[in-house]
Amino acid sequence: MDTTDDLAARLAADLDGAFEALVRAEQDLVFGIALRSTRDPGAAEELAQDAFVRAYRALATYDAERIGELRLRAWLARITLNLCRNRARARRAAPTEVPIEAIAEPTDPALRPEPAALAREAAGDWGRRLAALPQRYRIAVELRHVHGLSYDEIATALDRPVNTTKTHVYRGVALLRAAYTLETALETAP
Repeated sequence: MDTTDDLAARLAADLDGAFEALVRAEQDLVFGIALRSTRDPGAAEELAQDAFVRAYRALATYDAERIGELRLRAWLARITLNLCRNRARARRAAPTEVPIEAIAEPTDPALRPEPAALAREAAGDWGRRLAALPQRYRIAVELRHVHGLSYDEIATALDRPVNTTKTHVYRGVALLRAAYTLETALETAP
């Protein structure tokens, strides 16, 4: 599998020939960001497709040097986040609630029903906690801990300084821990 540097070099040399590899390498990132933003798998698919179309059109206008210097994951994350924001502005409607179970990764079919149900419930709890965070923290935590972007990539995607990005991830995780601790305390209280 290509590293992002290899992929950028391939795109710089042959955009049409290498673009499919970019889509394959980053489709989970782009779709995941769109899905968490919209909570609608159909809308997320449309946004992901639109993000890749926009990425292709932009790359077609860039010279080889600029393409080679791109930080592809951060750049695609930023395109996707911008499309999600634009969609939210245009709709101005209350978001449709989709249970996190519909979003979560499929469980191992070898699991017995009880552990699978508990895993779905835990994923739903964490998804609910994540969704309750203020947006600046939620997006930073999601990009870091759900999608695995580096702090530099997140800073680029969100157009924030790296230290601000680190602070937002740290504070978001702290808020998640506090919410978990409070919920656990309330569940065990007499």
